[in-house]
Amino acid sequence: MTKRRSRGDGGLHWDEKRQRWIASLTVGYTPAGKRIVRTGSGKTKTEAKNKLKEILRDHDEGVVSTGNGGTVADAVRDWLAFGLNGRDAATVENRTILANSHVIPALGARKLRELSADDVDRWLAAKAKVVSTRTLRDVRSILKRAIDRAQARDKVKRNVVLLCEVPKGKDGRPSKSLTLEQAETLLKAAEASDMYAYIVLSLLIGARTEELRALTWEHVDLDGKPAAAPPVPPSVMLWRSVRATGDTKTRKSRRTLALPERCVEALRRHREAQAVIRERAGTRWEAHDLVFCTRYGTPLLAGNVRRSFRTVARKAGLDAEEWVPRELRHSFVSLLSDSGVPLENISRLVGHGNTTVTETVYRKQLRPVLLEGAEAMDRIFPRAADDA
Repeated sequence: MTKRRSRGDGGLHWDEKRQRWIASLTVGYTPAGKRIVRTGSGKTKTEAKNKLKEILRDHDEGVVSTGNGGTVADAVRDWLAFGLNGRDAATVENRTILANSHVIPALGARKLRELSADDVDRWLAAKAKVVSTRTLRDVRSILKRAIDRAQARDKVKRNVVLLCEVPKGKDGRPSKSLTLEQAETLLKAAEASDMYAYIVLSLLIGARTEELRALTWEHVDLDGKPAAAPPVPPSVMLWRSVRATGDTKTRKSRRTLALPERCVEALRRHREAQAVIRERAGTRWEAHDLVFCTRYGTPLLAGNVRRSFRTVARKAGLDAEEWVPRELRHSFVSLLSDSGVPLENISRLVGHGNTTVTETVYRKQLRPVLLEGAEAMDRIFPRAADDA
């Protein structure tokens, strides 16, 4: 005669229809008094008993899991739906594309509770052969955050992604900067386009494209205060960006910069041209006070700027597909460095918290040889005339 299991030890029975052993355990009751039952199954009685032991262990440890926790795809889709609230639309779109292109196809069918660190290591190693290190870092982050959310809801006991490092991926697209000659040619090619003021500001003050797309006329002073003591030059306040919160990339990124004369001239021309466009648009114009906007006053998208910039780049004789607007900022750093501006000053101008960030991000644009020491020593210890 089969021995009856003790109360609280769960149940074990054969399901004729499924042809499997079924383990079950009552873990509690709903507010309506309905039992909450967790189940597991196995082809053999031993396998089902092991599943029952897992359920009992989770219950004793206070992990009230919902079924088997679902699949990795379920966790990732749940994070995409509810874990990105308040993020910029472009960020949501980017993470969705990465998840659907790299995470779900490779790992989505795997049971969340069965995903191992070895699975993740093999997945990252395979991806390292086809994507950049930056993309690897992003897709690992997506998986980690999705499992973090599932773990917080007791669908899985631990996050195995934390045990896995990001390998080195393919070399990404190298950043580059315009030479002085290329920059002058680009500015000349832009003079007759509606991108002229945008390109002038990007190149001459090093503003990020996300800062320029959010710039309002309220934050532009084209006259300054020449009678003040000391005089205040024309300036631009880079205090906003197109991010969901409206904040700049970092706290140090919020800065007020004096405007070079060429920027002042370009912005005055741009304001006059915009007045004509606004009058032409009539009631269709949307008043957002944006410096750079569409013909109806609405905010520019990144794609709008990229297409218009490449049209100008093509006119300037550049390979348009090889250049993007953010490289005007790289060019700003390169041109300043070539002209001898100290790294500390460049760091402040581009809104970096310290010179380490500037050196890391723009290392190819900075002058590789430090000349100040040698030049100072040449002045202190001049070469004797008879040694020449």
